[in-house]
Amino acid sequence: MYKNIEKQKSLRLKDQVAYQQGQVVSRTLVQNQAVSVTIFSFDKGEEISTHASGGDAMVTVLEGTGRFTVGEEVFILTEGETLIMPKDIPHAVYGEEQFKMLLTVSF
Repeated sequence: MYKNIEKQKSLRLKDQVAYQQGQVVSRTLVQNQAVSVTIFSFDKGEEISTHASGGDAMVTVLEGTGRFTVGEEVFILTEGETLIMPKDIPHAVYGEEQFKMLLTVSF
């Protein structure tokens, strides 16, 4: 089920994806009909534009600060903070500074 990550080894998720200038980088760890787990790095000023998901999306910031717009609400999250973005509600993600996040979508 898990891919792109070492098994039976202690690791830090934030170290599993690197920053790249001017880019959003992702590494998918799990993807099936029930769940998707992906880690992301955002360079400062980079974004994922407004879209909706077919499942509830939970994000946890692993490092830095990100801005999350969910519907009409804006949330600024820092390391260790988590937000649930409900299914079918348009949302966007923006790098206030370089930041990394863990995204879990349950369908």
